[in-house]
Amino acid sequence: MSDPEAEDRKPQSDEARSAFTQPAGVAPPQPPAADDEASTTSEFALPKGLDVPQPPGAEAEGSAFSTPRTYSAKHAPPAFTPATGIPVVSLAKDVPWQDRMRTMLRMPVAERPAPEPVQKEDESGPAVPRVLDLTLRIGELLLAGGEGAEDVEAAMFAVCRSYGLDRCEPNVTFTLLSISHQPSLVDDPVTASRTVRRRGTDYTRLAAVYRLVDDLSDPEAAISLEEAYRRLAEIRRNRHPYPGWVLTAAGGLLAGAASVLVGGDAVVFVAAALGAMLGDRLAWLCAGRGLPEFYQFTVAAMPAAAIGVALQLANVDVKASAVITGGLFALLPGRALVAGVQDGLTGFYITASARLLEVMYLFVGIVVGVLVVLYFGVKLGAELNPDEALGISERPVLQIAASMLLSLTFAILLQQERSTVLAVTLNGGVAWSVYGAMHYAGGISPVASTAVAAGLVGLFGQLLSRYRFASALPYTTAAIGPLLPGSATYFGLLSIAQSEVDKGLVSLSKAAALAMAIAIGVNLGSEISRLFLRVPGGTAAGRRAAKRTRGF
Repeated sequence: MSDPEAEDRKPQSDEARSAFTQPAGVAPPQPPAADDEASTTSEFALPKGLDVPQPPGAEAEGSAFSTPRTYSAKHAPPAFTPATGIPVVSLAKDVPWQDRMRTMLRMPVAERPAPEPVQKEDESGPAVPRVLDLTLRIGELLLAGGEGAEDVEAAMFAVCRSYGLDRCEPNVTFTLLSISHQPSLVDDPVTASRTVRRRGTDYTRLAAVYRLVDDLSDPEAAISLEEAYRRLAEIRRNRHPYPGWVLTAAGGLLAGAASVLVGGDAVVFVAAALGAMLGDRLAWLCAGRGLPEFYQFTVAAMPAAAIGVALQLANVDVKASAVITGGLFALLPGRALVAGVQDGLTGFYITASARLLEVMYLFVGIVVGVLVVLYFGVKLGAELNPDEALGISERPVLQIAASMLLSLTFAILLQQERSTVLAVTLNGGVAWSVYGAMHYAGGISPVASTAVAAGLVGLFGQLLSRYRFASALPYTTAAIGPLLPGSATYFGLLSIAQSEVDKGLVSLSKAAALAMAIAIGVNLGSEISRLFLRVPGGTAAGRRAAKRTRGF
């Protein structure tokens, strides 16, 4: 039975007002009496004398999306309970915030425990748009610094929960960050996004952002929004720890150390260092002119290759292949490769595809630069032999020292903090020692040896990062430098320049296999450290909560 007042509140259509409006001066017809036998009675009308009692204080008619009178978002019952129960997640302070937030992200929204605001605010609570803006700015610095997508999401989630914002869903792609906050199922969501337009490598800034997130997650360090914004502004204004001339010198030393790894002597060391420094200055000149990174890498790869070809044309008794290989080591995008494979293994396929596509473009730029020089060198009569790859000498002590120097200079190029340089240098020496023991002494294939060595790098890097509650990138990226496939890349390009395409493709395929072994090994070592170390909760329920929601 319809309510006349409710009918009056319904909007009338234009047709109802135009076709059935009573003309002026004509009285509207009166409805027939209820007991009139000629009147039409609906079959759904209540019989005469039957009264349906209405509940006291009945609610007025409202929208289906309005909050029910008995609903309380704070004390709302769970909408769904899994068959195995809701996992109990420990948020103990002695567990790194990366593990805690990663656990939360892998849980369905309905199963996440309610946040306990760490940062103390006034009674009105923090302004949601400002918290989301702070979260996006922190995520932008992490993503621009080369951090993996899952770790960026974990950091963003930690910032939101530290200010008591529940039902937050961060989303990270290669150039876009977004986050959505919905207080309850019946409230309108608040969504914000930010675009990452410039990326740069500065692990000192990355470590400072991690310390800020760690302090925000610490219940004993009550940091207001204003204080967090002030610290974030200081991080953005912070100058790089190493000046430009130090970076150029580090690039030269890196190339020289890499040339020693593949059999070079003192003359080769100096030639490779000069080629890498000249390439670095040319790349900076191109960057100042606004050229894309593809052309910067193309130009940077030419000087070392030109010096190697010139030494061969001058009949100098040096290993020209070591000079060119050393120059390649300083350019190979190992950091982007590891980050791309890590994103793919953790389920961020869009971001992984974009990172790997970036690696491919940079690698093609290097290939173009070296191939142009090698082509003209072969035409001029330079006798470059691809079979030199089989004659790499074994000098364990000198090569271990060169690998440590390579890791040290790589850490400087990545703008790492001085306190982490020693650890990553030792980690790089251990990686090359394991590789040399397995490949040279044990006769194991280079791909398997590289994978095991990279796995140890990832394991030790994760242990060091958990000890210091910091990112694992400063402890792993520079340590994989000695394992990069510089020689395989060079000899593949040389074979192509000499019209031996099949042989060149085989060598480049080997280089790609070595690169994938490095990336997968680093990620596997990190995951192994999480398997055997303490996890949030420490029980089977905690492990179920830490399980990824994808796949099985």
